[in-house]
Amino acid sequence: MMDWTDRHCRYFLRQVNATARLYTEMITTAALMHGDVDRHLRFSVAEHPVALQLGGSEPEELARCAKLGEQYGYDEINLNIGCPSERVQKGAFGACLMAEPQLVAQCVAEIRDKVSLPVTVKHRIGIDAVEHYDFVRQFVATVAKAGCETFIVHARNAVLKGLSPKENREIPPLKYDYVYRLKRDFPALQVVINGGITTAEEILEHLRHVDGVMLGRAAYHNPWVLADGRRTRAEVVQAMYQYCLSLPPKDSIRAVARHMLGLYHGTRRARLWRRMLSDSTRLARNDPRLLLEALDAAESAGSIMQAA
Repeated sequence: MMDWTDRHCRYFLRQVNATARLYTEMITTAALMHGDVDRHLRFSVAEHPVALQLGGSEPEELARCAKLGEQYGYDEINLNIGCPSERVQKGAFGACLMAEPQLVAQCVAEIRDKVSLPVTVKHRIGIDAVEHYDFVRQFVATVAKAGCETFIVHARNAVLKGLSPKENREIPPLKYDYVYRLKRDFPALQVVINGGITTAEEILEHLRHVDGVMLGRAAYHNPWVLADGRRTRAEVVQAMYQYCLSLPPKDSIRAVARHMLGLYHGTRRARLWRRMLSDSTRLARNDPRLLLEALDAAESAGSIMQAA
């Protein structure tokens, strides 16, 4: 979810659901070691519980970056071994590291030695043409010995050459039974399932077999799938309006509004809501009242007829 689950997005999702664990976009060790640490790591206390997701393959560098995450107050360090993009592979990390479980175990052990936070791993069920269950089982067994107790499993293979990241989320077949088998084979571990899950009904079905469900783009495009009944959509918009008022002037409303486009997904108001929050003229004013204007239009009876 690089360039998606930034701090504005996470704050918005927290208004929708009070308890779901949120994850940062994957942040590379190079970005933290050579870039603006505060820009990458700062977040609102309202986001808790929130995990810092790191990308890298050098145990000492990962440990140093995890220590920064601990100092900033994150609740978890997550190591991404699931990203299949070629950009990530050039840095020798992401899904290609599934072929090196001992190195991943070293990374986990080094991080755990430096921080007191839980260290979790997100990964695929296989890479390229490796289809057999024993591959992912052995990967989990090796990394678990290093002290990882939670595995977030995208139930597809990662094809490292020939498929784009988008195709990697769609073309390799989902094998939920592999993730269920991991939970049966490692009952003491926390196993979280990911991939192709879009509805509350599907979430409940998976929870019959595993400990948790991770949603990515499905929750981004339809955030109300996460709704916990605590707030209405209108109340979420009001909360985001107050949030925008608290931002420094250099932060644009556009940076917040882009994450909110799916709030009315599946309703008769959806098209009107998206249109107003995407209007370049309105966004250019950089006025938080845009959210209230869009809310008023989306919630009014006349607007419902207009958007239908």
